[in-house]
Amino acid sequence: MLGHPKFPTLYVILFIFFISTVTTIYACNKVDHDSLLPSFDIPFSALNWSSNDCCNWEGITCDMAGRVTHLLLPSKGLQGGISSSLRNLTKLSHLNLSRNSLSGSLEPEVFLSLNHLESLDLSYNLLTGELPLSLPFRYIRVVDLSNNRIKGTIPSSFLQHAWNLSSVNVSNNYLTGQIPSSICLHSSSVRLLDFSSNGFSGIFPPGLQNCSKLEVLRAGFNNLSGPLPSDIYNVPTLQEISLPSNNLFGPISNSIVNLTNLRILELYFNKLTGLLPLNVGKLSTLMLLILHFNNLQGSLPPSLINCTTLIELNLGFNQLGGDISKLNFTRLTQLSKLDLAGNHFTGTLPVSLYSCKSLKALRLSSNNLEGQIKPEMLSLKSLSFLSLAQNRLTNVTGAMQILMGSKSLTVLTLSHNFVGEEMPDGDGMIDSAFQNLRLFSLSGCQFSGQIPLWLSKLKKLELLDLSSNRITGTIPGWLGTLPNLSIIRLSNNSLSGEFPKELCRLQALISPQKAATQTGHGYFELPIYSLGTNASVNALQYKYLSNIPREIYVSNNSLSGRIPTEIGQLQLLQKLDLSLNNLLGGIPNQISNLTNLERLDLSRNQLSGGIPASLSSLHFLPSFAVAYNNLQGQIPSSTQLQGFSATAFEGNPGLCGAPLPINCEQMNRSGINNRTEDVHNGSELPWWHISVALGFITGFWGVCGPLVLSRSWRCAYFQFLYGIKDKVKNMVAYGRM
Repeated sequence: MLGHPKFPTLYVILFIFFISTVTTIYACNKVDHDSLLPSFDIPFSALNWSSNDCCNWEGITCDMAGRVTHLLLPSKGLQGGISSSLRNLTKLSHLNLSRNSLSGSLEPEVFLSLNHLESLDLSYNLLTGELPLSLPFRYIRVVDLSNNRIKGTIPSSFLQHAWNLSSVNVSNNYLTGQIPSSICLHSSSVRLLDFSSNGFSGIFPPGLQNCSKLEVLRAGFNNLSGPLPSDIYNVPTLQEISLPSNNLFGPISNSIVNLTNLRILELYFNKLTGLLPLNVGKLSTLMLLILHFNNLQGSLPPSLINCTTLIELNLGFNQLGGDISKLNFTRLTQLSKLDLAGNHFTGTLPVSLYSCKSLKALRLSSNNLEGQIKPEMLSLKSLSFLSLAQNRLTNVTGAMQILMGSKSLTVLTLSHNFVGEEMPDGDGMIDSAFQNLRLFSLSGCQFSGQIPLWLSKLKKLELLDLSSNRITGTIPGWLGTLPNLSIIRLSNNSLSGEFPKELCRLQALISPQKAATQTGHGYFELPIYSLGTNASVNALQYKYLSNIPREIYVSNNSLSGRIPTEIGQLQLLQKLDLSLNNLLGGIPNQISNLTNLERLDLSRNQLSGGIPASLSSLHFLPSFAVAYNNLQGQIPSSTQLQGFSATAFEGNPGLCGAPLPINCEQMNRSGINNRTEDVHNGSELPWWHISVALGFITGFWGVCGPLVLSRSWRCAYFQFLYGIKDKVKNMVAYGRM
């Protein structure tokens, strides 16, 4: 009992000792403190490093000895190079300087003493130069150098000491040469390899079987060639194979069914051939099968319906075929996107598709499908993207009456179907029809009739394509009242009348504020392709509606009248094509206000006057044509107009100056000579006619005047004539006898 009072005192002593110990533990090491301060430009960064203890600084973690172990400063606005002072942080295990503006190269001496480093993340910076020959990382697990500007090859010795390596990401750089095959020789625990978006070439090197734990392999958007590496099928842990946009060729081996954990298979934009693996249905965990833009042949294997976890199936733009109506999609209940466009499928739309209640995007365009759209299409409540273009569908009126009930449709393309039918007039069209439609295309159907009034109800419409039909009448002014419309394609019809001034009031082409609200919106569930040019397919796919150029195309019609001066209000317009019409008058100066214009085609009209010098302010105009009009005068000199081909100006006899071979001085001199000769000829011909006229008048009145004025002269004259008459009669009578 006597010892009890000592316990509180003992507790107090222990508590004080604990507090002092804790304070000692987290006191920053002086060497680390002095190494951190000069490593970063603190005043120009978002760092708060004001206290004396660096262990309390933002992004810093210390061990119990006060040594810095974690330096995590992503997205702090850091600039400059990676300081060599960081090499003094010898206990550093995690270094993350991602998403800054660091520049310069990776100097090996910075990393020589960082023997405890486990994670290195320098992604999303501006680093340049080449990779070091070797980094002395024994404990490194994660290396992320993606999204920089690093060039050269990956040395085979780069990570030769990394025995515990699990993830390497060097994507989105400028690396070249072959993909290294030695990474998995040094570490069998690699789970992720990402070499995508570089300049790697050659065949995919062997050795993947050494990556016995590999889960993710990405090497898309390079220049790889050759067949798919055979040892890829011997890594059963693989969950993702992503090798798109290369030059890989040959078949997909049936051995791929060994990869029973595979979830993602992306091999699009290659040159793969052969049949789809017959037993592809054994890939029961497959979620994404994306193989579009290859040369795959044959029909879809029946086992495909066993891939019940499929979310996206994209086999578009291959050489696949068969009767699509015989395919059974009922078990693919999780399918969200189906793209079989650009193949040779026949038959009607498969009824089993309507069981895919999760379907958001359906593209079966450019096949040989026939029949009509059925009311069951409305059971796909989530369907926002529907493209059935370039088939042999019929009954457009019925299709419109069915599809107008869809509240989720934002993209509808039915072009090149319904050949020769009448443009649907909208009878029975409800007020809420197509209430969310943003893109609508009925081009190439050879429709007769006029632009229907029911389109005026589509207040969210941004792209309207009715080109290549036989539409007559005028362009309705109410198109200018659609608040979001910015892309109009009416070329190759029989439209007449004037270019409506109402189109010059399109808010989506006038208001920058309106355009700003549209930027980055209108995400397509499937990309829209714009083919038919020399550019690569990759460069001509649009994933957002706002990325499609704003344009007005009304070429090859019968429009007349003048180009309205109000057209200068459409300052956000990027392409304007009024060619092959009967437009009159001059080219409005106000077109120079269209500073975003990338294409201007006014050729093959009846335009007159000169080319406005103000057009030289259109600095972003790579395509220009005014050929075959009645334009006159000199092409404005010292402007970018001289950079266009002479064919852009040909067919205008009155035009001169570069790039035409006609010299304006010679044309003017020739014109003066011609006018002088005309004047001389004109002074001679009138005098000759005048003298003849005067002689005739003088002779006429010299003879006839006295007869008119004197009666005695008239009597004597007529007696004289009668005497001659009698003599002639006597002579004639004598001669007949």
